[in-house]
Amino acid sequence: MTFRDKLFQQHVGKNDKIGKPKPNKKSSVPDPHFELYHYAGTVGYNVTDWLTKNKDPLNGSVVGLFKKSSMKVCADVWSTYVSAEDAAEAAKKGGGGKKRQKGGSFQTVSALHRESLGRLMTNLKSTDPHFVRCIIPNEIKKPGYMEWNLVLHQLRCNGVLEGIRICRKGFPSRIMFEEFVVRYCVLYPAVKKNPDYKDDYKKAAQVIVDGIELSPERAKFGLTKMFFKAGVIGDLEDARDEKIASILTTLQTFMRFHLAKGEWPPK
Repeated sequence: MTFRDKLFQQHVGKNDKIGKPKPNKKSSVPDPHFELYHYAGTVGYNVTDWLTKNKDPLNGSVVGLFKKSSMKVCADVWSTYVSAEDAAEAAKKGGGGKKRQKGGSFQTVSALHRESLGRLMTNLKSTDPHFVRCIIPNEIKKPGYMEWNLVLHQLRCNGVLEGIRICRKGFPSRIMFEEFVVRYCVLYPAVKKNPDYKDDYKKAAQVIVDGIELSPERAKFGLTKMFFKAGVIGDLEDARDEKIASILTTLQTFMRFHLAKGEWPPK
């Protein structure tokens, strides 16, 4: 309760993300002691045993069973965990291991979680991760049926809507100057007359942007790349497809005209 009082004293009224819960006399569930207001909704917290609930030591016998599990994944997950018994045995063999035994006997759930989280962050920083978010369309397992409120709740809680909002405020799409010029010069062919067309792709990209009247609020220039607001690349692709279709249609019209007149090759 001291922890709760400190939270109220330091943050309530000063931070709009924390507040006091309103008592609910109709509910049989005890009221939470404080609330945090996340983007996905309001979450209540109870401070009972707040400082001790994560200090529960892991049962050595249970850990031993996990290590000997016939499920390879389970055995691998717990293979690096050192229980109190293992630490004591290692101390006897190595000598002078009282300190190790003490460390092993006080291994807690939160300490193991912190260690696992550290390994996870190391792996994430050394790789290029991609995530697939799964959405449950309905709770009755019926194909082709969607409960919109259930889907919207999942999108809010897993951060998809928040991620979209953040992306729309920034410039999530990016492309190298050379790639931009080569791909989208068809939208402004006059850029090829520019002397910097193949020598300075950044200047050529600027000529294209000015030529197609792309506003500075939708595109920014970096040192090696161009940055775009969400949806700009899609608009450029649509314009490019229309331009190419127009060029091909004009070419076909020209060829068919001269074939119909019996003039081939055309003069």
